[in-house]
Amino acid sequence: MNTRIIECVPNFSEGRRPEVIEAIAQSIRQVDGVKLLDVDPGKATNRTVMTMAGAPEHVIEAAFQAIRTASTLIDMRQHHGEHPRMGATDVCPLIPIQGITMEETAAFAHQLAKRVGNELKIPVYMYESAATSPERKNLATIRAGEYEGFAKKIQDANWKPDYGPAVFNENAGATVIGARDFLLAYNVNLNTRSERRANSVAFDIREKGRIKRKGNPVSGEIIKDANGEPLREEGMCKGV
Repeated sequence: MNTRIIECVPNFSEGRRPEVIEAIAQSIRQVDGVKLLDVDPGKATNRTVMTMAGAPEHVIEAAFQAIRTASTLIDMRQHHGEHPRMGATDVCPLIPIQGITMEETAAFAHQLAKRVGNELKIPVYMYESAATSPERKNLATIRAGEYEGFAKKIQDANWKPDYGPAVFNENAGATVIGARDFLLAYNVNLNTRSERRANSVAFDIREKGRIKRKGNPVSGEIIKDANGEPLREEGMCKGV
């Protein structure tokens, strides 16, 4: 019989207090059948990425315990960091590793999200392969406005959570849970303090590219198609 294994990579909005990071990590270690593979904190981002793997039922139990611990120890009203974020547990993706399909992994993501919403009263949005609509597949779209903008955003009928109350949770914020393929992320240091130049490099590199403009590539008038949608100039690197 083929053993089912999934990976889970929750991102927590805490990278500066070792005791809080350790408490969250310990809540994962205490669940049988789950291996905590990595803990990667960042002080500037004030964010920690943890990686765990195991049988799906055990992994979503460990993820729930970690999300609960984070919600009690992290107060988003006091949080500041360089990384975009909307909640104490900002995002929690599940990744199929062995003996399980993406669709089955997405079903486990929904199980986890339902429990987080019902028991912890945290608004939860589903993304990527677990998204409930095409508009919610992209993490950046869901997270737009970040924690500071969510008190207003959650009142919009278009942004009713998939699970949990449609009420802003001041302490824990909101959480995004989903299922996706592997994601490789790394940082590049640029010899500049200019955000404009950094963004320009990113636009040139990423597959999505940049919006086409008349004249000035930054401030020029946006060029649109027949449907009024902005035209884009493709970037250099596929899959970035």
